[in-house]
Amino acid sequence: MNVSFRQLRLFLALHETGSVSGAARAMHVTQPTASMQLREIGEAVGLPLYEVIGRKVHLTPAGHDLARTARAMVREWDSFGQQVAATKGLARGRLKVSVVSTAKYFVPRLLGRFCHKHPAIDVALEVLNRDGVVQRMRENLDDLYIMSMPPADLAVEGEVFMANPLVVIAASRHPLARGQGLALRALAEQRFILRERGSGTRMASDRHFRAERFVPDVRMELGSNEAIKEAVAGGLGLGVVSQHALHGHSREHGVVVLDVQGFPIASQWSIVHLAGKRLSPIALAFRDHLLGHAR
Repeated sequence: MNVSFRQLRLFLALHETGSVSGAARAMHVTQPTASMQLREIGEAVGLPLYEVIGRKVHLTPAGHDLARTARAMVREWDSFGQQVAATKGLARGRLKVSVVSTAKYFVPRLLGRFCHKHPAIDVALEVLNRDGVVQRMRENLDDLYIMSMPPADLAVEGEVFMANPLVVIAASRHPLARGQGLALRALAEQRFILRERGSGTRMASDRHFRAERFVPDVRMELGSNEAIKEAVAGGLGLGVVSQHALHGHSREHGVVVLDVQGFPIASQWSIVHLAGKRLSPIALAFRDHLLGHAR
């Protein structure tokens, strides 16, 4: 097959943007040029690689295989470029990081310090729920991933770099707000507002509740810490969130941390990547930056 490296990048852009026009914009070519190049790729492979349904591109099985191959080749080439730049004493390249939503309270600050030391580096940061981050990990889309609960069904390597204490919060005017050393059973009559199932915070909370044989009365499940804080401040119930969601404080925006026995729940932030993945020099430098912050 005679397919150029630039054509592989174009096909990868097609996969990532979901449209020919999006791929053309990403590669800075006209749409007719992109269409012609994609047609040549299909002819070289000899199999249908994608189909357009309702203006949306859907890859065929062969197309998905080609996208994985193209991504691996592009990643290896970019890594080589970074190694050459490092040999020359330069620090250029691109860092791709995906983090779970709660990590948005501190990762941008850490990234900012890293970029200040390496101003020539481009950074792509994805903030998603845990399921979204795990899916990106399955597809090997990023260099590194930051989460509190690495997936048990994937072969991964990870290192802990920061504590992630989980606390119970209530509205500032809640009757329990001034209580001290509250027993968990004292919350049995309270309604709870928890993160969605599958989130790291929810998994750690459920594990703690099971260990204490406590069954919370869950009023609602919400997909963001901000929504939980607003619901709790509005008097809809108690919540369990990472203390990072309160920017490390004991009160914020009409909510206060309750003094409950067994809390904070001990949890930790890990920086994770697929086992056996060869990290680029920039990814290694950022990992060392996070571990240095922990030290």
